[in-house]
Amino acid sequence: AMDPQQRVLLEVAYEALENAGIPQDSLDGSNTGVFAGIAGIDYTIVAAKDYDQIGTYFGTGTAHSTACGRISYVMGLHGPCVAIDTACSSSLVAAHLACQSLRQRECDMAIVAGANLVLTPELMINFSKAQMLSSDGRCKTFDAGADGYVRGEGIGVLLVKRLSDAIKHKDRILALIQGSAVNQDGRSSGLTVPNGPAQEAVIRRALESGGIEPNQLTYV
Repeated sequence: AMDPQQRVLLEVAYEALENAGIPQDSLDGSNTGVFAGIAGIDYTIVAAKDYDQIGTYFGTGTAHSTACGRISYVMGLHGPCVAIDTACSSSLVAAHLACQSLRQRECDMAIVAGANLVLTPELMINFSKAQMLSSDGRCKTFDAGADGYVRGEGIGVLLVKRLSDAIKHKDRILALIQGSAVNQDGRSSGLTVPNGPAQEAVIRRALESGGIEPNQLTYV
């Protein structure tokens, strides 16, 4: 009994290596980290319904720690291996922590992943009753008419290195992560309510960390 998120994470991690032209065997024993943003528990809800079907591998098949641990296990990676659940920001926080780990030389390369599969209606019902979902099923980011979000599905994997190492290894560089930041709302108007000032603060800190002025941004 394995959460499909675990299986597809492993599959897409292989695809990322293939796309980068890095043989998977070359990473065996390497100081490569895995940072996976994963919050969904849909499969756990499904698998736990029938007690008679809970077997030996139920724990490892549904644990978020195993979602990234399986990648390290199969590929023989010795760097940090961390599953991150910060709800909607999980994959962004995973990328931030991977960059921090690279800067501190805890790892030489990081596999950064994000996963979310919608497999059961329970959480949709929960979010709908909590009035978190958009009433018409459409996202309206930065729109005055926005009234909720829409759940999405997907798996994404990035390979991240220090720029000097990527240049030295003649890697195909797709983008640079100039800066990042993480914070929390603390006490606010509600546990799950978006907090404008806190979001503004974390954006300012990210710009600061990258040495970027707001007027240099061309895409949001």
